[in-house]
Amino acid sequence: MMTKEISKLLKQHQLLQMSLAKIVVKKDVLENIADYINYRQFNNVTIVCDKNTNLILGEGMNSSLTTKVEKVSKLLLHPNKHNQVLADEQAIVQLLVEVPSDTDVLIAVGSGTIHDIVRFAAHKMKIPFISVPTAASVDGFTSKGAPLILRGFKQTIQTTAPIAVFADIDIIKEAPKEMTAAGFGDILGKYTSLLDWKISECIGNEPYNQLAASITRNALDTCVEHVDLIASGDDKGMQVLMEALIDSGLVMLILNHSKPASGGEHHLSHYWEMELLKQDKVQLLHGAKVGVATAILSDRYKEWKQQLQNNQVAVHSKFQQEWSRYGDEIKELIDELPSSQQIRKLLATVGGPTTTEELGIPNSLLEESLHEAHHLRPRCTGLFLMNQV
Repeated sequence: MMTKEISKLLKQHQLLQMSLAKIVVKKDVLENIADYINYRQFNNVTIVCDKNTNLILGEGMNSSLTTKVEKVSKLLLHPNKHNQVLADEQAIVQLLVEVPSDTDVLIAVGSGTIHDIVRFAAHKMKIPFISVPTAASVDGFTSKGAPLILRGFKQTIQTTAPIAVFADIDIIKEAPKEMTAAGFGDILGKYTSLLDWKISECIGNEPYNQLAASITRNALDTCVEHVDLIASGDDKGMQVLMEALIDSGLVMLILNHSKPASGGEHHLSHYWEMELLKQDKVQLLHGAKVGVATAILSDRYKEWKQQLQNNQVAVHSKFQQEWSRYGDEIKELIDELPSSQQIRKLLATVGGPTTTEELGIPNSLLEESLHEAHHLRPRCTGLFLMNQV
């Protein structure tokens, strides 16, 4: 599924020999997985899933592989007391301890959390892994980054990318609607992440790549254009969303960082997640939080721009030289952001939460995060600049 644009990005980064994942997004992929395993001559396969994804795809995959592979093992990750599997020490240790020592390839069957656990374990075990998404819920399937919860803190660790991705459209469209909405919310986050990436270039002198930004923006625009098909669970809509999520992940893989896809909206999401962990509460879907955070940041960025124009606030003196050169450009980009009402309408169309109230995030936590979340990662985002006083 490597597009001309992805090929150009590889060439720009002199990565023509880089081995990108084999990517298959279509119906009835089980036989393709078995054929690929056979082609790669893997003999000892371990399928990693949870009780839900085992019922959805794990059992069928096990049956399909046993006819072509010498040994197939299955490892079901245990949920916590909230009946959730998290990418934390508990799950990581379980996988590292229970995986058969002769395993030569892991297969991650599930959504983003299972993939993050598997990619970290595969990296530590120095074996490859195959991605089999069961929902179009996140954009990290093809990336190296593993957002893990370690000692209660969210940390993204660069590990390894999958050697192949097999996404079955029939499985994807049957996923819970809230997971599809979360994937769409993760894509909508590109409105503010792309703006933040441009800010980081102009004000923070951080690396920027226009082609990578264009690929990510195209993934975003294509999903917005097909929002009704995504909302209805149409085959075409699921194909569009899944391919957009994969493209976003490929950009992160090639650049070896997540700036095109993760800005202030992700910092807010991660901050909320860590607070829920401290309070020992049920975790919310990542993309659901990101979508809501994007609407909030759109409002805050537009308010900040207006305050700058009215001389009610000023950019910190240490950034004045850069702001004098690029401030007008940044203000124009803020103007181009869709309004919070437009973003919330898109989220509502796919059946996702639209406000922190719907997420169950109290206003006190929201306000705290708007002032503190920028500390989570050293990036010069709009959220960072707003807090430099």
